[in-house]
Amino acid sequence: MLLELFIADFAIIDRIRLQFAPAFNVLTGETGAGKSIMIDALGMLRGERADPTFVRAGSTQARVEGIFSLHDRPDLIPILEEYGLYSPDDDQVILSREIHGASGRSVGRINGRAVNSAVLREVGGRLVDIHGQHEGLALFNTRTHGDMLDRYAGTVAQREVVSDLVARLERVRTSIASLRKAESRRVERIEELAYLVEELGTANLVAGEEESLSRERTLMQNAAKITNTVESAYRLLKSGGPSSERRPATRAIVDSLEEATGLIGDLARLDPTLSALNELALDIRYRLDDIITGVRDYRASLDFEPGRLEIIEDRVAELRELSRKYRAADAADLLQKLASAESELETLHHSAEHIADLEHQEAAQLDELGYAAADLSARRRAAGDEMAERIELAMRDLAMLHVKFYVQLGQRPDPHGVQIPASDQRVAFDRTGIDVIEFMLSPNPGEPLKPLARIASGGESARLLLAMKSILSSVDSVPTLVFDEIDVGVGGRSGQVVGEKLWGISDAHQVLCITHLPQIAAFGDQHFAIAKQVANGRTETSVRPLSDDERISEIAAMLDGTPISEASRRSAAEMLERAANHKLSTINDQ
Repeated sequence: MLLELFIADFAIIDRIRLQFAPAFNVLTGETGAGKSIMIDALGMLRGERADPTFVRAGSTQARVEGIFSLHDRPDLIPILEEYGLYSPDDDQVILSREIHGASGRSVGRINGRAVNSAVLREVGGRLVDIHGQHEGLALFNTRTHGDMLDRYAGTVAQREVVSDLVARLERVRTSIASLRKAESRRVERIEELAYLVEELGTANLVAGEEESLSRERTLMQNAAKITNTVESAYRLLKSGGPSSERRPATRAIVDSLEEATGLIGDLARLDPTLSALNELALDIRYRLDDIITGVRDYRASLDFEPGRLEIIEDRVAELRELSRKYRAADAADLLQKLASAESELETLHHSAEHIADLEHQEAAQLDELGYAAADLSARRRAAGDEMAERIELAMRDLAMLHVKFYVQLGQRPDPHGVQIPASDQRVAFDRTGIDVIEFMLSPNPGEPLKPLARIASGGESARLLLAMKSILSSVDSVPTLVFDEIDVGVGGRSGQVVGEKLWGISDAHQVLCITHLPQIAAFGDQHFAIAKQVANGRTETSVRPLSDDERISEIAAMLDGTPISEASRRSAAEMLERAANHKLSTINDQ
């Protein structure tokens, strides 16, 4: 139940805070006063779209906050616990939403903790249900009829099971269709893949091969230079350089360094201050030995095989051609294409077996779906008869005494559909089951039942919707129901019975109703007036609860307009008294 609603800087609302009665709350006001803003604000708490234009001009952000009692929603506690939003000491839950005008971003919170819009929708949708004028049009859409019936029958969860089964079956059928389509060019594709596997398989590909070939090719192209250079380096290190016309013979570096190291050692023995220098000389001598060993080993490893460069060039050309042919980046990419081709080839070789396996799955899933959908249909049919009977009774309460209502369930034959158990008939199905559900209506005696969309007038559809809501409210667990001008198309004569019905719904639910009919407003347990005025050059909407005397004036204005006459006040007082007497009589009869 909604205990309190706070709205700040929202559209043309500056700041309001309202406390609601647990039963029937009515909100009235002139057209354009801002009644729809209240619906938008409550929608924000249900996680509906946050429009940046909701932010009041001159403000940086809009804020809506609702305080709800958990007393009538114990089933909500596990959901709050799941998201870490509940404390055992809590008997209330606070939902809030902020819209930032500059960025258009909105932030939802539950009990002060930020939550995403999905969580806000899950929690808010279980606390408040909004029924607007557009829902009268929904009655003309047969797709909504099945949803209403499932809500009444308590088969929403069972419908979801059927929907999941249909989704599984659709995936299997898609796979079968794909394989059958591929079968038409299966042989051709097998030949293509076999050639690819043969060519790439015999190429003996190695990931990263291009880099190693590039390095080896560089060495082969510089073989003579490398050989001469390493020989010269080794000779200088180990043997010294030969004499020539331009320079005398030179000693080997190792011999010269060894002699110099010995001399420095002699000096260090005579002058201990040279010991560090002696150690450095010895270290250089040892390092030179390592260099000589390294050069010698490298020289020994050189093996420039005759014709090797030509082999490398051929291999590089082969890899380049394969990469071009199969649109690959390198040898590693070619290996991936090879693996993919081998896998596809394996699948194609066994496609007939795969199709047979999928067809077996399809048959089994069709059987499972058939049983589930048939059971759902039977439950709907039983509930449909009961629902129709209750709606007829509710319509009589709404001054439609001779109305006949019928929930029509039919199936469409389909050779590819599901087989109904204990029958040879196959019928079409979709995510909602096998039933084509449509509400049928006969508003007058002697008239045949016809589709609701073809015969219901505006007033009839409004009363029919209200009758349905009154019936569905008995099975819905949402504690707060909001009706936004559900009386559109309802005349004054029918307004009395509509008011009675809305007040009756408030016996099991908190009801908030925005109405333009005084007959409905008279049944309110609490009455709020919505008004628009200009203050300090700014247009503002105000909402305030009315006292008993103010309520007489408000209903008088709704009856005859302003200025309010004494006659209209007397009529308003009589209307309020009739509503009060009806309430008292109903309570006494319970």
